[in-house]
Amino acid sequence: MNKTKLYHVSLSSHQEVMYRDVADLNMGFNCLAVAALETDSRLFAEGFMTTHFHCILQTTSLKELMFRARYAYTRYFNKKYYRSGRLGERTYFRLEIDGLYHTLAALNYVIRQGLHHGLAATAFGYPHGSANAFFRKDLGKAVTPPLLKDESKYRYLPNDTRLPSEYRMTADGLLLREDVLDVAWVEQIYTSARSFLYQMNRTSDNDDLSNQQKENALPPVTMSAIEEGVPGFVLKEARNNEYGKVNRSVMTDLELCSLLDKNIVPGLYRDGRSASIYLLSKSKREQLCESLWREYQTARMYKDYQSVFSNRFITEAQLRRCLCV
Repeated sequence: MNKTKLYHVSLSSHQEVMYRDVADLNMGFNCLAVAALETDSRLFAEGFMTTHFHCILQTTSLKELMFRARYAYTRYFNKKYYRSGRLGERTYFRLEIDGLYHTLAALNYVIRQGLHHGLAATAFGYPHGSANAFFRKDLGKAVTPPLLKDESKYRYLPNDTRLPSEYRMTADGLLLREDVLDVAWVEQIYTSARSFLYQMNRTSDNDDLSNQQKENALPPVTMSAIEEGVPGFVLKEARNNEYGKVNRSVMTDLELCSLLDKNIVPGLYRDGRSASIYLLSKSKREQLCESLWREYQTARMYKDYQSVFSNRFITEAQLRRCLCV
């Protein structure tokens, strides 16, 4: 019999963006939630970025869970964007966790994903992760958003899904994290809302490492370990981001993908309704990338306020992954 184990798991994509808009991020979480339900697993925390996701979970069938989550989401993504083939790297990263300090460190890193990647000033400001699912009453977050009726939920779920009656869904198609995650277990780890706030707002230090080393012989959970293989991760930048200084002039992947998918790519097709970067040949995407990168550099150099890039910063690597080149 397989033993139930606690894991940190991450799936990344280096060549292309996995989640191009908010609907994709919502569906990514929904597919993970359904996979956990189907494999009788427990989800504790997660964070979805455009190029990867992290989660803390307990399961006896990790391989099956990850297969189901990836397969369901890939089917959705490929159909939506007229794409084919595997999405994400061939293998996923996993780290077995055991012990209170190891668990606390892993939870902190996963819940604070938006902060570490410079997308929010606090963990609570990033909407595509689980920070706002815990201690909701004590932190004044117990207001329930507008919900969908049961018969409408299945438009935003993998085929043949059956949900427990207590699983609610927001009007924009996201299963409520506080229904899916084992909130009580996580709150027990943090013990109180005040302790949770402290952990969400502290900076990483050597105490994290020494406490884990005293606890057991497992490799310690560190930021560099938990972000292993994540595209574009720079440890020094992530540590600086813990201070919450967000550069709003940097265009996010979601913003850049929206610009491409809604304003630029449709103009290349006669029928804008079927426009997708994946319907362009790779050489066409390369040409488009080179053209847009030149436009960006020119706009920055000459302060061309007519350009969409006039007051925003992007990187060439970011543009390439949003165009899948």
